[in-house]
Amino acid sequence: MHTLRQRVQTNLNDTAPTDLMEGTTFEADELYQNAGKKSTPHRDPADPPRRRANKQPGRGTYANDRPPIIHLVSRESGEHRFWVTDHADKRTCHELIDENIPVGSTVLYTDESNSYPGCHPTHGAVCHSAGEWARDDDGDGKREVHCNTCEGAGAALRTYLRVFRGVHKAYLHLDVATYEALVNAKQVSATLIRRMFWGLAIAR
Repeated sequence: MHTLRQRVQTNLNDTAPTDLMEGTTFEADELYQNAGKKSTPHRDPADPPRRRANKQPGRGTYANDRPPIIHLVSRESGEHRFWVTDHADKRTCHELIDENIPVGSTVLYTDESNSYPGCHPTHGAVCHSAGEWARDDDGDGKREVHCNTCEGAGAALRTYLRVFRGVHKAYLHLDVATYEALVNAKQVSATLIRRMFWGLAIAR
C-alpha cells in the first residue's frame, strides 16, 4: 500500500500543471515545513537525526530540515500552486512568479518578505511584523492588499501534513503535490482519477 501510495503521489506530481495560471490578481507566500530524514538510518556522527520541534534560527532551507514551500494563488480562478524548494530567496521566488503568472496580470500581493520586491510591475505588500494583515490602498472600503488566501491554504497544508507524524524531506514534494491536486479539484473527478492512476492500469 505504501508503494502504491507513493506511485499515485508521483503521478500527481508529474502531471501537475506547468502552464501560465489564469487570472489578473495573484497572491504569493511561503512557509517552512519541518521535514528531516524520517526512518533513514543516521550512521554518520556528523549527520545526527533532526530533533523534534526544529527551531533553526532565520529562514528555513532544505539543508537545515525546514524546506520552504512557495505558494501562488489566483484570486479569479482560485487555482493554487505549491513548490518545495531548497531556498526561498529572491531568485527562486522571482523565477517561479515569472514562469507562472501572466505578463499582463494586474497585481501581485505578498507579505513584507525581502524575496518579493521587484517581482511584479504592480506589487502590494502587507507588513505582518507590524501587525498589518490587510490594507485598503485605493480607498474603496475594501481591504484588497493581503495574502490571506495563501495564509489560509498554507495553514490547511500544515494540517494535512500533520497526520503523517513527520515527513521525509525527500518525499515532501509528493505530499505537497497531492494536497495541491485535491485543493484544486474541489471534488473527486474523472480528471483527478486519471492523473492519480496515470500509467498504473498497464503496470502489473
